[in-house]
Amino acid sequence: MRNLIQLFVAGILLYSCSSGPDNNMFVSGEITGLKKGKLYLQKMQDTVLVSVDSVALLGNSKFELSDYVSSPVLYYLTFDGNTTDKRILFFGEEGNISIQDNVEKFGLNPEIKGSANQEKLDKFNEVNQQFNSQRLDLIKEELEAKQKEDQKALEGVQKKYQSLQRRRVLYVTNYALSNSDSEVAPYLGMTEMYNANIKLLDTVYNSLSERVKASDYGKRFKNYIAEIKSTEK
Repeated sequence: MRNLIQLFVAGILLYSCSSGPDNNMFVSGEITGLKKGKLYLQKMQDTVLVSVDSVALLGNSKFELSDYVSSPVLYYLTFDGNTTDKRILFFGEEGNISIQDNVEKFGLNPEIKGSANQEKLDKFNEVNQQFNSQRLDLIKEELEAKQKEDQKALEGVQKKYQSLQRRRVLYVTNYALSNSDSEVAPYLGMTEMYNANIKLLDTVYNSLSERVKASDYGKRFKNYIAEIKSTEK
């Protein structure tokens, strides 16, 4: 009898995600090993991270969450509020999105399906990780050169670093241009093109489809460029 009551309560709590009548994004999945806890679906509003849905889990690692999405933006999936830095970051958009992960390595390598923008972001990150690895190698080279007080080696590392930066900026720019009908393009423009000159930023923005320009990230990207231009006057 006690077990039946627990299952009944768990069912009520799982249902408590309470999809709103206008919600158009439905996130479901399983966090293996999470037998007890509370999952939060969060996103940035202005500069504040807010929870838009949540569900308490008791003896059931599967979950369902939802929200209304006017245009694709990044969402966070966290558990037990902000008491941990562990989180799953994903592109939310209209439709059904599936997330599979485990509590031990929460957020490190989740399996996310159903989001076209997330697929494009994942492909970008695969190559971007290679640039990050090369940057770490150069940091190691620089430390070794400093220890040896090898000025020639330091100058060589600096040239390699500048070359790496140029190649990375061109990669990000070309990736954004080739995905100009995706919200991932303005997102990358704001977050990954911080070393790009204003002409490249303008090129990426002007390449965006009218639909993407009218999206949340499209508008933010336009304002981002305008702010840079205002500081350069």
